[in-house]
Amino acid sequence: MLWSLIKILFFVALVAVLTYGAGLLMETTGGVRVTFAGTEYTLGPLQSVIAALLLLVTVWLVLKLLSLAVAFLRFLNGDETAVSRYFDRGREARGYKALADGMMALASGEGRLAMSKAAKAERYLRKPELTNLLTAQAAEMAGDTRKATETYKKLITNDSTRFVGVRGILKQKLAEGDRETARKLAEKAIALKPKHEETQDVLLKLQAQARDWAGARSTLGAKLKSGSLPRDVYSRREAVLALSEAREVIEDDVSLEAREKAITANRLSPDLVPAAALAARSYVAKGKPRNATRILRKAWEAQPHPDLAAAFAAIVPDETPQERLKRFQTLTKIHPDHPETRLLLAELNIVAEDFPEARRALGELAQSEAADARALTLMAAIERGEGASDNVIKGWLARALNAPRGPQWVCDNCHHRHGEWQPVCDNCESFDTLSWTTPPRAEITSATGAHMLPLIVGATDEPPAAADLPESDIIDVPTESEEPAPQPADESPDPSKPAVN
Repeated sequence: MLWSLIKILFFVALVAVLTYGAGLLMETTGGVRVTFAGTEYTLGPLQSVIAALLLLVTVWLVLKLLSLAVAFLRFLNGDETAVSRYFDRGREARGYKALADGMMALASGEGRLAMSKAAKAERYLRKPELTNLLTAQAAEMAGDTRKATETYKKLITNDSTRFVGVRGILKQKLAEGDRETARKLAEKAIALKPKHEETQDVLLKLQAQARDWAGARSTLGAKLKSGSLPRDVYSRREAVLALSEAREVIEDDVSLEAREKAITANRLSPDLVPAAALAARSYVAKGKPRNATRILRKAWEAQPHPDLAAAFAAIVPDETPQERLKRFQTLTKIHPDHPETRLLLAELNIVAEDFPEARRALGELAQSEAADARALTLMAAIERGEGASDNVIKGWLARALNAPRGPQWVCDNCHHRHGEWQPVCDNCESFDTLSWTTPPRAEITSATGAHMLPLIVGATDEPPAAADLPESDIIDVPTESEEPAPQPADESPDPSKPAVN
C-alpha cells in the first residue's frame, strides 16, 4: 500500500517536472539554426529538444539494422548468431515435444513408438544423455535386448550417465540369470553411488547368494551408514552373516575361527536360535559349559526351540535320564506352559521311563484337533510304555501320519519349508527370511495317506470291532493330510541319547 502511494507520487512529480521544463523551453527566446541542402532551418528550444530525441531514435534504429545485417552475413557463414539461435529454439522445441511424446509412449507400453520418438528427439536435441535413456528403456520394453545393451554402453561413456548405464546392464544380467556378472556390476554401481538403496539391496542379495559373507557384511555396513537400514535390523542381519561365516568355517574344520565367529553372531543377536546353538557348542568345545548354559537360557527366554534343547543336552552328553531331567529345569522353568517346553518334558520323562509324568507334561497337546505329529508320536510312545494294546498305539500313529508337522523353518517371502535354518531361502533365494513358525495346513487331501498307513503302522489280521474296544481306545483318523510325519522307531528310546528331536 505504501509502495503504491510512493510510486504514484513519483509519477506525479515526474509529470510536473517535465511540464515545468517544457514551459521554460517555450518561454526561452532564441533557438537552433540548421542548414541542410542550401536551406536554413531555425528551430525553437522545444523543437530542438524534440529533434534531438528523434535523431537518437534514428541512430539507434540504424545501428540495429546494421547489426541485423552483420548477423545475417555471419549466419550465412555458419557462425552462431541471433538468427541461428532463433532457428535453434524452434528445433529445440520440436525435440522436447518428441521427447515428451516418447516418454508418454513408454508409459503407455508402446515400446516401438517410444524408440521412434527418441530417435526423432535425438535428431533435434543432440543430447544423448536424455534420448539414450529413453531409447534403452523403450528397447527393453520392445524386447530388443541388443539395442538396449548398445544404448546402455553409450550411457556408460558419459560421466553424468555412467551410473544409469551400469544399472541398466545390471538389470539385464539379472534377467538373464548371470549373477556373477551382475554382482560385479552392482559393486561398480555402488562405487559410483554408495548411498543408492536399491543397488545396495541387490548387491547384498547377490553376495548372500554367492556366499560372499565378508562382502555382504561390508554392504550391510554401508546401508547402515547411509541411513537406509534401522539399527535393530542391521544387528540381526549382521548376526546372520556372522553365523553363516561360522557355519562355513566349521565345514572347513577350522574350529578356533568357527568358535569366535559363532560367539560373535550370538553376541550380535542373542535371540537368533542357530547362532545361540552354535555359540553354545563353541563354548563347550572351549571347556566353558557355564557360558554355554547362559547363552541357551537367554535364547530359550526369547523363543523355546528344539535346537536349543539339543545344544543344552550336548553340554553333558553322558548323564543319566534322571540327572538330565534335573539339569533341564534350567530351561523348563522359564516358559512352563509353552508347547515346546511341554513336549521337551514329555520326551525327557519317556527316556526316564516315567510315563505317567510324561502324560501329565504333554497335557492336552495330543488331544486337540490341531495336534501335530510330534505330540501324537510321543503319545503313542507313552501308550506303549504303559502297556497299551497295539491297536491303541497304531491309532495314535495313524493320527500322526495325517497330522501337521508343527513349527518349521518357513520363508516369510515364498512360504517354502526348510528342514534346517539357512541364511538364504532355497526356493526364492531371499536373504534372512526364514522364521520358526507353523505353516498353514494344506487343504489338498493326500492320496498316499490311507494307502501308506498299513506299511507304516502295520496291519492286524483280525482288527477288533469298535464295540470291543474301550471308548478311550477308539481314535478317529482324519482324512486330510499335510505331509507324512516321521515314523518312530520300534525300539524304546535310548537313554544315552539327548531326548530331543
